[in-house]
Amino acid sequence: MIENRKPSLLKKFLESLGLVLVLNLLVKPFWIFGIDRTVQNVVGPEEYGMYFALFNFSLILNILLDLGLTNYNNRNISQHQFLLSKHFSNIVVLKFLLAVGYFIVTLAVAAVLDYNFTELRILLLLAFNQFLLSFILYLRSNLAGLHLFKTDSLVSVLDRILMIAICSILLWGNIADTPFRIEWFIYAQTIGYSLTALIVFVLVWLNTDSFRMHFDMTFSRVILRKSLPYALLILLMAFYYRVDTVMLNRMLPDGNVQSGIYAQGFRVLDAASMFAFLFAGLLLPIFSHMIKRRERIDEMVRLSVMLLLVPVILISVTSYFYRYELMNLMYHHQVEFSAPVFGVLILALIPISSSYIFGTLLTANGSLKYLNIMALSGMVVNVSLNLILIPKYQAYGSAIASIFTQAVVALIQIVLSYKLFNLRLNVRLILKFTVFIGFVVLAATFINDLPIMWAFQAVVLLVVGIIFSLSIRLFTVKGLIRILKYKKE
Repeated sequence: MIENRKPSLLKKFLESLGLVLVLNLLVKPFWIFGIDRTVQNVVGPEEYGMYFALFNFSLILNILLDLGLTNYNNRNISQHQFLLSKHFSNIVVLKFLLAVGYFIVTLAVAAVLDYNFTELRILLLLAFNQFLLSFILYLRSNLAGLHLFKTDSLVSVLDRILMIAICSILLWGNIADTPFRIEWFIYAQTIGYSLTALIVFVLVWLNTDSFRMHFDMTFSRVILRKSLPYALLILLMAFYYRVDTVMLNRMLPDGNVQSGIYAQGFRVLDAASMFAFLFAGLLLPIFSHMIKRRERIDEMVRLSVMLLLVPVILISVTSYFYRYELMNLMYHHQVEFSAPVFGVLILALIPISSSYIFGTLLTANGSLKYLNIMALSGMVVNVSLNLILIPKYQAYGSAIASIFTQAVVALIQIVLSYKLFNLRLNVRLILKFTVFIGFVVLAATFINDLPIMWAFQAVVLLVVGIIFSLSIRLFTVKGLIRILKYKKE
């Protein structure tokens, strides 16, 4: 009976994986470039910069709303579905208690940073949105645990679809006599998250035998103790990845403007990182399985590096060479300042993607102690560099701090992985990547002088880079098929 069930579950999982990829590729890029970018162009860099800094501040402390409960619940319900009613009743209460703690900490830190009344009001709205988002993620973990993968896939983009609909009406529906305000953008998110949370709550509730609000101190203590190392890691990583705009906002007289400039450069990086994140999601169960069976992982690491870093290098170098054109295409304000910031940030995609590979490997191995030390080091480096560079170089200095931090973090993860897993140094692969990067940079320099439109130049560069990577066998379609086959097995 077990053998008959596994293929069915695998088929459901693979179908839902394909569905969630398609939905995310359709919805989230439109949200980022169609809605979020338009809002910044409409309200201007200063007003959006204030929002972006406060949003990142609320996001840094987001882990206090969860403390690893969602991951624990996903794993536990998958293994013991009959426990859904008991855990659902307990964890819902615990989530609300954690929300109280999150709001207290948020207000305390906001008081230390001396936010004014307007900033504090927006921060509280954003904090409430973070609570709703965290609650949705917890509710979705129950759907995944029940193997309702397609339902979970649809729910994963429901909030964005609702927000896109609301913001589209507000931006282009001509229903208001006054100009679009950043508060409307936040209210749209609140409505989208609220409706989604209500719908998912009903879906989970329909799958429970009973639901009664109940709090068990012993149960909560056990869960939180197991989850704290993971929660600390998420907090530290969020800190060094998101603290830049918060520091820009508080350290400079024109902090809102500088945060807005940084946001323009950061937006493409954030969107591009989504692909690396999805790739890491594919790798995690593979690495976990191989480690459990004590298999050599050298070949899988090599394939992962080739498959992810080749397109990432191409995208990063191409975006760097056409940074001014891309920023001018996307934005109406401060392009001359945001283009250099974007040029530095998009190159950070290379170490970020490396971290998604080797960080996933360390996570699969349960090396949370090493990962927390790494994340703490990254936080210290990032804050120190921002304190030095922001006063003189403003948003550009923060971008330099970001790429340096990401490079340090990636290097630490690579060194740890090689030591812990006794990986063999692949000199041939390193030489291939060196030749590939050199070729792409030289090709970009040459193609940049061709008498054709810059967009065609960028396409030519991408095509030439792909062909060259295939010719030196740095990127292979067979490699991707091998990873997918291994996951299926």
